[in-house]
Amino acid sequence: MIVKLTSLRNALEQLRQQGACLVEHHWLKLLVAFFFCFLMLERNLTLELRLSTTKPLMNLSSKNPDVTPQETALNTGLNGDGKAVFIAEDSEKRQRQKAYIRRFAKVAQAEMEKYGIPASIKLAQGLLESDAGKSPLAQNNNNHFGIKCFSRNCRKGHCSNFQDDSHKDFFRIYPSAWESFRAHSLMLRQKDRYQPLFTLPTTDYRAWAAGLSKAGYATDPDYAEKVVRLIEALNLQRFDE
Repeated sequence: MIVKLTSLRNALEQLRQQGACLVEHHWLKLLVAFFFCFLMLERNLTLELRLSTTKPLMNLSSKNPDVTPQETALNTGLNGDGKAVFIAEDSEKRQRQKAYIRRFAKVAQAEMEKYGIPASIKLAQGLLESDAGKSPLAQNNNNHFGIKCFSRNCRKGHCSNFQDDSHKDFFRIYPSAWESFRAHSLMLRQKDRYQPLFTLPTTDYRAWAAGLSKAGYATDPDYAEKVVRLIEALNLQRFDE
């Protein structure tokens, strides 16, 4: 029994000496390994904490858990056709359109009473043709309806050249925007191709828009649709009542 205890003590002493020798010769490697393990443990703890605090914020971004905050932000910048728009720019244009309506709504209603042209149609055409009063033709010529000049003997100041991407045309010049509104009424009333329009109710803006397009007021095949879209987006039909 005494021999066994002595052997065990000797074995333990040898292990202690070997361990001390190992530490003495490899202490730097052991220190580096310990430091590396410490860094990995700390990194995992930090990552878990970040994940646990992020999840509730993501759930608050939308009522639909499948929609991310980025998708929600993008959805607010899409129009009815699914095209991306700049909200600030769209808002600025809408404000210009509203200012245009405030300026010319009573003029359009007065022309409707005198000539039977729906005020909604006149306002929508003016908005579309003049870009709410911002087009060069509206600003330089007071021409809000794209009315051309076909006279070969124009006096000075009667018309001017205006060139777009495809061709050059002569357009009427008016002393004021209001005279442009009156010229638009007279043109529709006096030209034969527009006479079928005056058999339509002044409250049927859709039929008027289709009739203008059919009579060749503009070359754009989507002209009637654009006029109707403007009327309905800005509730211009209220001026026909």
